[in-house]
Amino acid sequence: MSTTVESLRASDRAYAVLLDEIQSGILPAGAVLAEVEQAARLGVSRTPMREALRRLAAEGLAVQQSPRVTVVADLDADDIRSLFEIRRALEETSARLAAMRGDAVLFRELADEFARVDLDRPEGRDAYYALIARFDAALDAAVGNDYLSSALRTVRTHLVRVRRMARDKPERLAASAGEHHLIARALASRDAELAAHATHVHLHNALDSILESLESPEGTR
Repeated sequence: MSTTVESLRASDRAYAVLLDEIQSGILPAGAVLAEVEQAARLGVSRTPMREALRRLAAEGLAVQQSPRVTVVADLDADDIRSLFEIRRALEETSARLAAMRGDAVLFRELADEFARVDLDRPEGRDAYYALIARFDAALDAAVGNDYLSSALRTVRTHLVRVRRMARDKPERLAASAGEHHLIARALASRDAELAAHATHVHLHNALDSILESLESPEGTR
C-alpha cells in the first residue's frame, strides 16, 4: 500500500511540475516529453512519470504521437475558439445557477473589489488575477455542482496557456474589470439572465482580444 501511495504522490509531483512548465511556456508546443529523460530530470521512477503523462494527455495538454513519444499539445486560434465555445456554455450556466443559489452579500463585496481595481499599481495586475481566482472559487462554491466545477477546472487549466500567449493590453484589462464588476453585481442582485448575458459579453470580448493579439506581429510566438 505504501508503495502505491508513494507512486501516486510522485505522479502528482511530476504532473504539477510539467503542468507549470507547459502553462508558463518553458515546455512549448511540440516539445517532446520523453518518459525516461523526464523521470530522471524530476527524480521519479518511470511508472509515476507515465501516469503524469497520461493525465496531461487526458486533459488535452499533451499528445501521444506513438506508444513511445508524447509531445506538448499545440494550441492555435482554432483550438482557442473551440475552448471558448465550451467555456461559454459552462460559465453562462454557472452564472445563472450562482445568481439563484449564491451568497448575495459575498458577491456584492466582490463587485466592490472589482470597482476598486487599480491596474496602474506595479502589483495591480497580479492582484487583479488573484481577485478573479477568488471570484471563480466563489462562483463554483455557489453553484455547488462538482461535475460542472470539474469541467471548468479543465477549461481554466488551458486558459492559463492562452493568457500567456496573448499580450495583456491595459485597455482590455480595464474593460475586463468592468465586465467582472457587472457580473458580480448581477449575481448579488440575483438576476440570473443579466449574470448570464454579462458573462457572454465578457467572454466574447475576451476571445476577440486574444485572437487579435495572436494575429498581430507582437503577439506571434
